[in-house]
Amino acid sequence: MHERGQSDRPVVPANPPNNAGVPAAEAGEERGLGKENASSKPRPGRSAGVSVPSALSRVRRMAKQDKDARFTALLHHVDIDRLREAFWALNPKAATGVDGVTWQDYAEDLEANLRDLHARVHRGAYRARPSRRVYIPKADGRQRPLGVVALEDKVLQRAVVEVLNSIYEEDFLGFSYGFRPGRSPHQALDALAAGILRKRVNWVLDADIRGFYDAIDHEWTLTFLEHRIADRRVLRLIRKWLKAGVIEDGEWSETPEGTAQGASVSPLLANVYLHYVFDLWADQWRRRHARGEMIIVRFADDYIVGFQHEADARRFLEELRGRLARFSLELAPEKARLIEFGRFAAGRRAERGVGKPETFQFLGFTHICEKTRQGRFMLKRITDAKRLRAKLHKLKAEVRRRMHLPIPEQGLWLGQVVRGHLNYYAVPGNIHAVATFRDQATRHWYQALRRRSQRSRLNWERMHRLAARWLPPAKIVHPWPDARFDARIQARSPVR
Repeated sequence: MHERGQSDRPVVPANPPNNAGVPAAEAGEERGLGKENASSKPRPGRSAGVSVPSALSRVRRMAKQDKDARFTALLHHVDIDRLREAFWALNPKAATGVDGVTWQDYAEDLEANLRDLHARVHRGAYRARPSRRVYIPKADGRQRPLGVVALEDKVLQRAVVEVLNSIYEEDFLGFSYGFRPGRSPHQALDALAAGILRKRVNWVLDADIRGFYDAIDHEWTLTFLEHRIADRRVLRLIRKWLKAGVIEDGEWSETPEGTAQGASVSPLLANVYLHYVFDLWADQWRRRHARGEMIIVRFADDYIVGFQHEADARRFLEELRGRLARFSLELAPEKARLIEFGRFAAGRRAERGVGKPETFQFLGFTHICEKTRQGRFMLKRITDAKRLRAKLHKLKAEVRRRMHLPIPEQGLWLGQVVRGHLNYYAVPGNIHAVATFRDQATRHWYQALRRRSQRSRLNWERMHRLAARWLPPAKIVHPWPDARFDARIQARSPVR
């Protein structure tokens, strides 16, 4: 099942953060919390993924007990049942890959297709198809490249990821939140807010890795995987996916580095890469070099680091550049900022006459130093203005495209859009931004409906009745982040 790892492998033990003791963001980084999250049942629905059955319980148990174990027999866990569950977890409406096979096409003879896939994988005859390159607009106007993977590759990748998660969920650190079972962007936001509110955070490093998914080094990725995986068949599968290439405008091109955004295996590979490149190093740096308190929150390649002392922050930033360069990564120069931020930032900056503290963006929110009516510090989070404008621009075009559909059909669709926006952005302190989104959605709908006819009798009085019927009201749906963070920690973590 497994073998002992080599003693010279660079494995860093996971210790509690320095100056721990307050159940804020840093206490949430305890390894115990990650284990509890990993063992919790995922939410129902295709986004939840495949639950880990008892067949993987021994793998998880050994990964937990022996941090040097290397697993030699993993592929047999990728059986037909797991492939079937992976298929049903896919989005039936997702775009097709280079083979043009849709979810519905594959489902017509599902069992035969799965048996054939299973047989090819286990006898070594499986061949990965290249991904289809597409581009989607980003909030800043640039284009983000995505790789649309063939359906059969999605099924197999998802099944393999479920097997590997049983190992890596025992290894990943508590401050890593992105694309992990039982974890969400709001949990990362809660941990960040609790850390800023309760720890001695005076400086915030707001940085971004330039083109991370396109810059991942394949050989380093496989080296990191070999710390835990000794099953050569699984490693060969991952190498095939990394080397499959992309097709753009009918032309195939090689992918000497990077992993396709959009592939089911990419989030796990990204987390493994950053676990060894950033997480273990940053956690060790905090324990060995930081003079004051320090918090870390990472969601995929997006992370925020908070410091008590400016000297710690500047030294960390300088050494981080060198650390990333060793593994073919670099910080985006235009996004690497060290800003004064926290409970005492406004007062200190006022004494120096340098104005209000700067703001930073994280997971779609702009974070601002504010005060309550009683004069106490408050971390205010509002919708990122660029994202809001981009979403409203896209919404306007889609409303006009649908304007000749029956009004109930339009209302049902637009209500789902507004509800989804509220479910993410309706946090305490952000009521104005979410109300603005609902109002602008109503205005775009009104303008589209009036364009349906030159003699439209639609007025604002009737429009408000339509909006009240089909669109949910703008209201806060999330609790205060520190309260929810405390509830999660107390319910799941053995550390109190």
